Amino acid sequence: QVQLVESGGGLVQPGGSLRLSCAASGFTLDYWAIGWFRQAPGKEREGVSCISTSDGSTYYAHSVKGRFTISRDNAKNTVYLQMNSLKPEDTAVYYCAAAGLYSDYDQMTGDGMDYWGKGTLVTVSS
Repeated sequence: QVQLVESGGGLVQPGGSLRLSCAASGFTLDYWAIGWFRQAPGKEREGVSCISTSDGSTYYAHSVKGRFTISRDNAKNTVYLQMNSLKPEDTAVYYCAAAGLYSDYDQMTGDGMDYWGKGTLVTVSS
């Protein structure tokens, strides 16, 4: 019943922009933490950004700080990841994940997140 669906991935040139969306169903975003994680082929999954849907506090990985912006629209039950100044090293499958606000999860890896989407592929290449 609980479902997270990512959209917005695609092919973009270096320096370009994309906006990813994570639409949640089966629960409302109030009092949840929503994170974006990514995994490139042969690489470990890494945390990109997280947001509290209650107070809007955010976290960004050092590699994306200043380029990516996470936001949420609680009324639409949707979290967004605006990605600007994209680099080839940003190429990965991007996953949306959710956790109860007080769940013991690792924002660096996503371990302990309660729900996961199926992912959307972002390819940054010229």
